[in-house]
Amino acid sequence: MLKTGIRGKQHIVVDDACTARAMGSGTLDVFGTPAMAALMERTAWTSIAPFLEEGQGSVGTRLDITHDAPTPCGLTVTCESELIEIDGRRLVFRITASDETGLIGGGRHERFIINEDSFMQKASKKADA
Repeated sequence: MLKTGIRGKQHIVVDDACTARAMGSGTLDVFGTPAMAALMERTAWTSIAPFLEEGQGSVGTRLDITHDAPTPCGLTVTCESELIEIDGRRLVFRITASDETGLIGGGRHERFIINEDSFMQKASKKADA
């Protein structure tokens, strides 16, 4: 059963594939904001996945974050999430990302609980149009 307070934690070692240069979000070889955003979403959805009913999933609907400090290749970024609000099928998470030197970013992330089959049918209709 979903309840506020559910926490998640994920790690990633920054390598060439997740740099701003590789992701097309800049020219520097530091942890890219798109990689941080993806890590934040993954941390949130994996934290609540065990609590969903069979056939349910969640999709990201909003991400309001800051990326406040650079992280060079070789360091580990740790992301932590906490489910802070449940409003029907809408879920709100507080999210932080840190490396070995301290906080590098954070914010809020919203997800929506969906029926996976119905959601994919809706997406398929768009592809067929």
